[in-house]
Amino acid sequence: MIETPQITPDLDLEKYFTDVGLGELVAPSKARDQSVNELVIADTYKPELKDLYRLHRFILDFKRTTVLEFGVGWSTLVMANALAINRGKYHRAVANLRRNNPFEIHAVDNERNYLEVAKARISATRLAGVHFHCSTVEMTTFNGRIATQFAKLPLISPDFIYLDGPDQFNVQGSINGINTAHNDMMPMACDLLRFEHFLTPGTIIVVDGRGANARFLRCNFQRGWTYNYEERYDQHVFYLDEPPLGEYNKRQLNFYSSKT
Repeated sequence: MIETPQITPDLDLEKYFTDVGLGELVAPSKARDQSVNELVIADTYKPELKDLYRLHRFILDFKRTTVLEFGVGWSTLVMANALAINRGKYHRAVANLRRNNPFEIHAVDNERNYLEVAKARISATRLAGVHFHCSTVEMTTFNGRIATQFAKLPLISPDFIYLDGPDQFNVQGSINGINTAHNDMMPMACDLLRFEHFLTPGTIIVVDGRGANARFLRCNFQRGWTYNYEERYDQHVFYLDEPPLGEYNKRQLNFYSSKT
C-alpha cells in the first residue's frame, strides 16, 4: 500500500493553505458543522481543511497529472491549485509521457448550482486547466446490483480520482422501487466499475466517506487494487498496483517514482 499524506500535531493547516495561495479557505472553514440528518442543505458545504490538505498533498507527493472528480466543491479549487504547482515543476517531463490532458482537472456533478459556485471560485483565482461537466444521474444496475451512474463522463485518462459525488437526492428513475433519495439510503455509484479496465497502473482513487459505496467498489473491482480505510480521516484509498501495460505506462510509473 502507498504511504498516504498524514497530518501531524504540529501542522498549521491555516498557514499551509495561506502559503500556497488558498487563504480564502480559512474563514469559511470555521462555519458550523452539518447535523446528522441534514443531508440536503441550501448552502454549499464548508471546507474541511484536513481533507483538503490530504487531497493537495496526494497530488503533489504522487506527482499526479490528470484528475477526475465526482462532485464539485472546495476540493476542485484545492486540486486545481496543486495541479498548477505540478505544472510549474514537471511540464517538461510530462511532455514525454502519454498524457494528453496534462495538469487538467475534470469535475462532474449533477447539481448545477454547485457547479456554478465552483466555477466562480476558479474564475476568481484564474487557475487554468479546470473543466466542469454537468450530467444527470440515473438509477441502474451493475452485475445485478442496484447502483447509480452518470449519464455522461468526460473523455480523459485520469491518474487521480476523487469520489465525493453525485448528490444522492437528485437521481432519476428507480430500480424495483429503489432510489437513493431517502435519508436512510446511501450513495452507490458504479461509474468506476464500468471503466475500470481503461485505468492505467499507478492510478489512485480516494473515496471521501461513502463507506457503503467504497465497499461496493472493493467487492466488484477486478484488477490489482490495494485498499486501505483511513478511519482517522474517514477516507478510502485505492491504488492500482499492477505491472506496467507497456512502454508508455512504464515511463509514467518511472516519472511518479523519480525524485526530480
